[in-house]
Amino acid sequence: MFAVIKANGKQYRVAAADEITIDHLDAEVGSVFTFPVLMLGGATIAIGAPHVDGATVTGEVVEQTRGDKVIAFKKRRRQNSRRKRGFRADLTVVRITEISGLGETVKAEPKSQRAPAPQAAADA
Repeated sequence: MFAVIKANGKQYRVAAADEITIDHLDAEVGSVFTFPVLMLGGATIAIGAPHVDGATVTGEVVEQTRGDKVIAFKKRRRQNSRRKRGFRADLTVVRITEISGLGETVKAEPKSQRAPAPQAAADA
Protein backbone atom coordinates (compact mmCIF):
# COMPACT_ATOMS: atom_id res chain seq x y z
CA MET A 1 0.00 0.00 0.00
CA PHE A 2 1.26 3.47 -0.86
CA ALA A 3 0.00 7.02 -0.54
CA VAL A 4 0.60 10.37 -2.16
CA ILE A 5 0.90 13.06 0.51
CA LYS A 6 1.23 16.81 0.47
CA ALA A 7 3.90 18.53 2.54
CA ASN A 8 4.84 22.21 2.23
CA GLY A 9 3.18 22.54 -1.17
CA LYS A 10 4.93 19.53 -2.72
CA GLN A 11 3.69 15.99 -3.30
CA TYR A 12 5.51 12.80 -2.28
CA ARG A 13 4.79 9.12 -2.95
CA VAL A 14 5.39 7.18 0.27
CA ALA A 15 5.02 3.69 1.70
CA ALA A 16 5.31 2.43 5.26
CA ALA A 17 8.87 2.61 6.71
CA ASP A 18 10.05 5.06 4.00
CA GLU A 19 12.36 7.89 5.05
CA ILE A 20 11.77 11.02 3.01
CA THR A 21 13.57 14.35 3.02
CA ILE A 22 11.19 17.28 2.75
CA ASP A 23 11.35 21.04 3.18
CA HIS A 24 11.67 22.26 6.75
CA LEU A 25 8.83 21.46 9.16
CA ASP A 26 8.55 23.30 12.47
CA ALA A 27 8.61 20.15 14.61
CA GLU A 28 10.94 18.68 17.21
CA VAL A 29 12.93 15.51 16.57
CA GLY A 30 10.84 12.51 17.64
CA SER A 31 7.51 14.28 17.28
CA VAL A 32 4.67 12.69 15.30
CA PHE A 33 3.23 14.52 12.29
CA THR A 34 0.09 13.77 10.22
CA PHE A 35 0.04 14.55 6.50
CA PRO A 36 -2.99 15.15 4.25
CA VAL A 37 -3.54 12.29 1.80
CA LEU A 38 -4.19 13.09 -1.86
CA MET A 39 -4.27 9.50 -3.16
CA LEU A 40 -4.17 5.96 -1.77
CA GLY A 41 -3.04 2.94 -3.73
CA GLY A 42 -3.02 -0.74 -2.99
CA ALA A 43 -5.70 -3.40 -3.52
CA THR A 44 -8.08 -0.53 -4.33
CA ILE A 45 -7.23 2.98 -5.42
CA ALA A 46 -8.80 6.15 -3.99
CA ILE A 47 -8.21 9.61 -5.39
CA GLY A 48 -9.21 12.58 -3.26
CA ALA A 49 -10.92 15.75 -4.29
CA PRO A 50 -8.70 17.31 -2.91
CA HIS A 51 -8.15 14.88 0.03
CA VAL A 52 -9.14 11.26 0.62
CA ASP A 53 -11.76 11.16 3.40
CA GLY A 54 -10.76 9.12 6.43
CA ALA A 55 -7.21 8.45 5.22
CA THR A 56 -4.17 9.43 7.26
CA VAL A 57 -0.42 9.13 6.91
CA THR A 58 1.58 9.44 10.10
CA GLY A 59 5.29 10.18 10.20
CA GLU A 60 7.93 10.66 12.85
CA VAL A 61 10.54 13.42 12.56
CA VAL A 62 13.96 11.71 12.48
CA GLU A 63 16.23 14.76 12.16
CA GLN A 64 16.49 18.39 11.13
CA THR A 65 19.32 18.88 8.66
CA ARG A 66 20.57 21.13 5.88
CA GLY A 67 21.05 20.39 2.21
CA ASP A 68 24.13 20.77 0.07
CA LYS A 69 25.36 24.25 -0.69
CA VAL A 70 24.18 25.66 -4.02
CA ILE A 71 26.39 28.41 -5.41
CA ALA A 72 25.10 30.99 -7.89
CA PHE A 73 28.06 32.71 -9.53
CA LYS A 74 27.63 35.37 -12.19
CA LYS A 75 30.48 37.06 -13.98
CA ARG A 76 30.28 39.63 -16.71
CA ARG A 77 33.61 39.58 -18.47
CA ARG A 78 35.50 42.80 -19.02
CA GLN A 79 32.93 44.63 -16.87
CA ASN A 80 34.65 44.16 -13.49
CA SER A 81 31.41 42.63 -12.24
CA ARG A 82 31.10 39.40 -10.24
CA ARG A 83 28.43 38.12 -7.85
CA LYS A 84 28.70 34.99 -5.74
CA ARG A 85 25.80 33.83 -3.61
CA GLY A 86 25.40 30.60 -1.68
CA PHE A 87 22.29 28.87 -0.42
CA ARG A 88 21.65 25.86 1.85
CA ALA A 89 18.10 24.62 2.30
CA ASP A 90 16.79 23.64 5.72
CA LEU A 91 15.42 20.08 5.45
CA THR A 92 13.53 17.63 7.64
CA VAL A 93 13.92 13.84 7.46
CA VAL A 94 10.62 12.06 8.20
CA ARG A 95 10.07 8.30 8.66
CA ILE A 96 6.59 7.14 7.64
CA THR A 97 5.20 5.02 10.48
CA GLU A 98 1.61 4.31 9.44
CA ILE A 99 -0.71 4.56 6.45
CA SER A 100 -4.41 4.01 7.06
CA GLY A 101 -7.50 4.35 4.91
CA LEU A 102 -10.06 2.37 2.92
CA GLY A 103 -10.37 -0.09 5.79
CA GLU A 104 -6.67 -1.00 5.64
CA THR A 105 -3.82 -0.05 7.94
CA VAL A 106 -0.14 -0.61 7.24
CA LYS A 107 2.35 0.03 10.04
CA ALA A 108 6.11 0.16 9.82
CA GLU A 109 8.12 -2.16 12.03
CA PRO A 110 9.91 -0.39 14.87
CA LYS A 111 13.49 0.36 13.96
CA SER A 112 14.92 -1.93 16.65
CA GLN A 113 12.93 -4.98 15.43
CA ARG A 114 13.82 -4.74 11.77
CA ALA A 115 15.87 -7.66 10.49
CA PRO A 116 19.37 -6.79 9.22
CA ALA A 117 19.87 -6.79 5.47
CA PRO A 118 21.01 -10.19 4.16
CA GLN A 119 24.65 -10.30 3.20
CA ALA A 120 25.91 -12.21 0.19
CA ALA A 121 28.11 -15.12 1.19
CA ALA A 122 31.29 -15.41 -0.82
CA ASP A 123 31.85 -18.96 -2.07
CA ALA A 124 35.56 -19.63 -2.29
